[in-house]
Amino acid sequence: MKKAMQTLPKITLKQLAVFVSIYQTGSTSRASEELHLSQSAVSSALTELEARLQMPLFERVGRRLNQHPNAHPIYIQAQAILGQSLALEHYHKYQAGQIHIGASTTIGNYVLPPLLAKLYAALPDANVDMYIANTQEVVSEVEQLSIDIALVEGMPRPTDMKAIEQREWRTDTLMVFAKRDSKWLVGLTDYQESENIYNITIAQLAKLPLLVREAGSGTRQIIDEQLLKHLPNAEVIMAIQQSEAIKHMVSADIGLGCLSQHVIESELAAGKLVQVKVAGIDLSRTWWLVWHKARHQSPIWQTFIDIIQQD
Repeated sequence: MKKAMQTLPKITLKQLAVFVSIYQTGSTSRASEELHLSQSAVSSALTELEARLQMPLFERVGRRLNQHPNAHPIYIQAQAILGQSLALEHYHKYQAGQIHIGASTTIGNYVLPPLLAKLYAALPDANVDMYIANTQEVVSEVEQLSIDIALVEGMPRPTDMKAIEQREWRTDTLMVFAKRDSKWLVGLTDYQESENIYNITIAQLAKLPLLVREAGSGTRQIIDEQLLKHLPNAEVIMAIQQSEAIKHMVSADIGLGCLSQHVIESELAAGKLVQVKVAGIDLSRTWWLVWHKARHQSPIWQTFIDIIQQD
């Protein structure tokens, strides 16, 4: 008689929760504290999961656990399963609404607040978590399933195109700008007083000090692709993570800046800053909606989508 094949036990939510906690904390001891389980129970759950998957998830080096290359794709799937399980278990809470929103810096600081006001008007009990960072950092959080939906300024460029949904949302325009009566513009420009705009050439801009956002930001991506490619010898004197810092430095006449029109519109209206229009340069760009295809799309998720698409 043939010997019956041994059937391995099914994967459990507990095993997935243990694995995710170890992946995030880096140790079984911290996972046991986080999950309120004994360390032996945590170790057993991880061993059982690895046996069921028939692959290692961590490499044991003494008492340390190092992530095996298998761990990351399993982590992504485990996060999706646990998220859907939680949504099902607490479905009534999702009726009131819980959503994790990511936004790149300009959108998060200047465009998202009125959209959130509309969301709260539609769902007063909405529970919103926010994550604001540069475009690539936000997209990375989407890939890790830490964010339900993100609004970003630059081309998303996820590492796994098949897992990420991205949709064009709206357009925006970057502006080169300077302090009113800046020393850098003296004798170089054609000034349109009625529109408060200085006109310069690409060659003139190449000789002026520029303050720009850091690599990885959506704003910097457009500056690199649509402005600096025409200025191989441009004097970029500083890369800065915060748009507000760039505005203050330009106001101190340290150099010229390049930011979204949304960031500087109040200063332009007050006449504190002026637009510097560069002949032949188009700094328009697309903003994107980004989400993970495995992410649970709760009722509040759809409400938020409806709001931002109507805006």
